[in-house]
Amino acid sequence: MVVAAMPAPNEPEPDSAKPLVIAGITRHFHIGKRLVTALDKVSASTAPGLVTGLIGPDGAGKTTLMRLIAGLLRADAGSIHVFGTDVRAAPLVVQGMISYMPQRFGLYEDLTVGENLDLYADLQGVATAARAARYAELLHMTGLADFTARLAGRLSGGMKQKLGLACTLIRPPRLLLLDEPTVGVDPVSRRELWQIVDHLVRKAGMSVLLSTAYLDEAERCDEVLLLHEGQLIGSGQPGDFTQAMAGRSFQVRAPGRSKRALQAALAPLAGVTDAVIQGEAVRLVLDAHTLPATISPPGFDDLRITPAAPRFEDRFVDLLRGKTGATAAVMPVAAEIIAPVAAEAVIEAVHLVKQFGAFTAVDDISFSVRRGEIFGLLGANGAGKSTTFRMLCGLLPATSGHLRVDGYDLRHATATARGRLGYMAQKFSLYGDLSVMQNLRFFAAAYGLSRQRRAERIGWALREFELAPLADATSRDLPLGFKQRMALACALMHEPDVLFLDEPTSGVDPLARREFWQRINALAERGVTVLVTTHFMDEAEYCDRLVIMAQGRILAAGTSEALKQAARTASQPEPSMEDAFIALIMADSAKTTGQAA
Repeated sequence: MVVAAMPAPNEPEPDSAKPLVIAGITRHFHIGKRLVTALDKVSASTAPGLVTGLIGPDGAGKTTLMRLIAGLLRADAGSIHVFGTDVRAAPLVVQGMISYMPQRFGLYEDLTVGENLDLYADLQGVATAARAARYAELLHMTGLADFTARLAGRLSGGMKQKLGLACTLIRPPRLLLLDEPTVGVDPVSRRELWQIVDHLVRKAGMSVLLSTAYLDEAERCDEVLLLHEGQLIGSGQPGDFTQAMAGRSFQVRAPGRSKRALQAALAPLAGVTDAVIQGEAVRLVLDAHTLPATISPPGFDDLRITPAAPRFEDRFVDLLRGKTGATAAVMPVAAEIIAPVAAEAVIEAVHLVKQFGAFTAVDDISFSVRRGEIFGLLGANGAGKSTTFRMLCGLLPATSGHLRVDGYDLRHATATARGRLGYMAQKFSLYGDLSVMQNLRFFAAAYGLSRQRRAERIGWALREFELAPLADATSRDLPLGFKQRMALACALMHEPDVLFLDEPTSGVDPLARREFWQRINALAERGVTVLVTTHFMDEAEYCDRLVIMAQGRILAAGTSEALKQAARTASQPEPSMEDAFIALIMADSAKTTGQAA
């Protein structure tokens, strides 16, 4: 029998007024022959009536901690008290005080919105007489009042998340646990979900623990707990973390020079904590001992460095680099930067239409992507971008219009065109039961490489992506960052001219995300054409150009700077890319509603 450890003197004591008191929690898992520490002596407490953010990438331990709090797992050591009640000793009592919405909430897609509410009301023992008033409140709060007869399977991603939240709240809890409720949804839906959470806390006095991999969401929380690789690396108010970076964040421009080349030159310099592309500039974060005047990358004589407001992500990256000892240096693949070979169009979509029966998913869109360009395809859930993406990859035939990829018409040469492109899926198209080496061999063979070329490219992948020490590891057991490396290596095995990336960094930590984009930037500088879909609006900044879609149409196209400029107002003089995205979507929605009326 495992006995919970007594709290150490510096660990929080149980308190019936506090939603959570976590003392020395440790949890191990056996994965194959490996012992993995999911949580390592984590201690923290939360205050009532607040939104506490559990911040960290996939694999940080967020879900494990949520499940421990909900009494669904047992800790190997330590204790958790919910409003003074020990979860280990009285899990059913605790479960009566909380509601838990896991990442994959169990909606029944063949039932309507109303039927799902009825089902969860039955499961939670809500009296029939109390249901009508509760349903009306929840449907109004989530904006689903007009959709009670719609099948859950026909809702958009954001609407499904809101229905899941409504089902979770059928019985009002004292403590609400939300495990990454905004993952995979567009910025508009994310903002709507946050408005619901704010309403629950401000109006209903509920306490909320919300986990997320989106660092910008940390700034919306009242307090945060920062997890990384099972350890608590920081806690407190978001503003305190941001303020700790005051005077260390800058924007750097080099007129007439590529922003990607500038980022590659800045990243490896001594004193540089972070260097990421932001619009037409590079956002630079320096360590506490380095002055901007000392920054002088080779070959760049006319740098323009201006102060920038610090942000929460700057501090999170700063903490991670301090913990891991990692630097902002670029990966070897980015060592040689050369200009794109030409500016001809490599991807062309002309009057593209895709219909599913009477439903038009893509409605007469046209755009082109030049060689060596990073092109972003953005849109709200259900906008048609995934359908467009699949047509461009040759995975779905167009109803009408013309598609050309690397000179090949996808109507007549789909197989040939596919051989010229690499594809990296959102969930990484790897075979989990195969080892790293077996996956590399499979993809090299699938792309038809000769035996000699196959050996050369597998050797390249093992060296370039630092996978050699893990060659015999089962792919399913790899940390997410290494899964991402391997998925990209497989997509590049045949040296494609065109690379398609579908939500390529979802859930990975900020350092892995930066490493990934360093590789992509270097590929683009060498002439590889990249088309990317993403819900991370910060990643839209890496794109040379992008389109934003809604209801199957293109709402806007251009650079991120131009789109932000168009969204600038007196009340919002410096809009973010997310602000610009939301402004476009909301304006289109208002226009559509007005026309319908």
